[in-house]
Amino acid sequence: MKNFIIKVAILNMALLVLSGCAPKKTVSQQTDKEPVSVSKPGNQYYYFIEAQLERNKGNLDKAILLLREAIKRDSESVYLQRELAAVYADRKEYANALAVFDKILEKHPNDTETLILYGKMKQNLKDIEAAKEAYSKVIRLDKTKKDIYMLLGGIYLQEENTSDALKVFKELVQNFPDFYPGYFFLGKIYAKAGSMRQAEKEFKKALELEPESVEPRFELINLYTLQGREQKIVQIYKDILKNHPNNIRASLELGHLYYKKGRLAEAEKLFKKLGARSVREFEVVLKVVQIYVDTKRYEDAIVVLEGLLKGAPASSNINYILGIAYSGKENDDKAMSAFKKVKSGTRFFQDAAVHISYLYQKQGNIDAAIEYLKDVLQQEPDNPEYIFYLATFYEESENYEEAEKYLKQAIEIEPEQAKFYFRLGVVYDKWGRKEESMQAMKTTIRLDPKHANALNYLGYTYADLGRNLDEAERLIKEALKYKPDDGYITDSLGWVYYKKGLYEEALKLLKKAVELVPDDPIMLEHLGDAYLKTNDEENALKYYQRSLKNKKKDKGELEKKIQDLLN
Repeated sequence: MKNFIIKVAILNMALLVLSGCAPKKTVSQQTDKEPVSVSKPGNQYYYFIEAQLERNKGNLDKAILLLREAIKRDSESVYLQRELAAVYADRKEYANALAVFDKILEKHPNDTETLILYGKMKQNLKDIEAAKEAYSKVIRLDKTKKDIYMLLGGIYLQEENTSDALKVFKELVQNFPDFYPGYFFLGKIYAKAGSMRQAEKEFKKALELEPESVEPRFELINLYTLQGREQKIVQIYKDILKNHPNNIRASLELGHLYYKKGRLAEAEKLFKKLGARSVREFEVVLKVVQIYVDTKRYEDAIVVLEGLLKGAPASSNINYILGIAYSGKENDDKAMSAFKKVKSGTRFFQDAAVHISYLYQKQGNIDAAIEYLKDVLQQEPDNPEYIFYLATFYEESENYEEAEKYLKQAIEIEPEQAKFYFRLGVVYDKWGRKEESMQAMKTTIRLDPKHANALNYLGYTYADLGRNLDEAERLIKEALKYKPDDGYITDSLGWVYYKKGLYEEALKLLKKAVELVPDDPIMLEHLGDAYLKTNDEENALKYYQRSLKNKKKDKGELEKKIQDLLN
């Protein structure tokens, strides 16, 4: 192997030196599908170099043909075969690449480099068992492959197989006693297993090897938090900030800890400084979101964000995240107050405006939501999102003419936006304009063939009208590919079968739909209809009555069904 690589390097240098007098090597300029024509010299090294040049230029078909020529001249070269597999992988021809690896491993089952490449490909293809087997064999054969220990250990950690992960990382640090990541992950494993003392030992060992590192310190904080060792925690935060004074996470968490312990002046000092930093460093706000908002620690988020505002009282970014936190606590008045402090033209203004309008809607004040969005539209008259949400509020207030007007306005601005056509289709359906509704749904599906709701809507409309039932079935089954456990789509398919007269099949699906969505009056009525068709009047009456209990309008036909069964 080494001799082959040395020969390639020597030949490459020789070709560069002789390039002025040697016959030029040429690769055909024909299309990739045509045969590659290569002049002499014709040995494997030449073909290998030409293949690398073509690969670097992105001509992968030519690179494959050239590598095959090289392999013809040196069929025993494992290196050339691995290169061929690599080019197949570049082309995403994984079956061909794996076939090459299999051929190599059949002759050379202990070739570690091939096993590594094979394992990585299997891991990328989600064949995790094969990847584990390959990596395990590599480290049995060669204890120096610390990266493979990491890959194998990482897989076990993802699987939450702490026992095997522990074995791998123990062997790793045994063979590489100065390898910091090995001790760090051992600490993580012991902590997960509840072995706090051993976890602490491993994290401290990691810090001995990398004294400036931050992550082991945060892991120690997690351990000490569980043990209630507050003095230790404060000291570690201070150590982090001494070595890394700009560490946002340490400043945030130490400030919050000071606040909880009543050390308000110290907390305010840290928060105020961070708030001022947030004006020029958006990462401060992102870190608050990551630590507190994403984990739904809304009360803690409010404490921290209110503290940051003392350093940046006019910050639109902080006020927006504060609005999100108050919304999480369902304090709508304070959420709205925070959202209204987000200035026009800032990164979160559009989202804040939408939140405000929905808070008005939540309060049952649709008129206020509409007026607010109209005011916002005066500032940004061509913003399709504002126009879209304004249309949805008109739809909710059953002013379909205004809803249509605004949706068409949004479509003029962004004619390829599927959601605008879908909403327009819903408006037309509620307005009783079925043909226009179906046309809008067809346009939605053309723009977004995987739009499950549009597929379902069109299919259900066909079924409800008793038209195109085979097409309705196809559309709804397609929708179920993308939302397999959706109760409404399941109900639609059941309703298609009902309309086809397949009552037993309909009943199974309609029962499943009601299990998924127990209180929808239309679905309950559908199930009652299916029971009636299968001669189960007792259950038909039961589900009709449940439907009536949940139905708010248009009750006449349902009441008649119930009366007919009672008489």
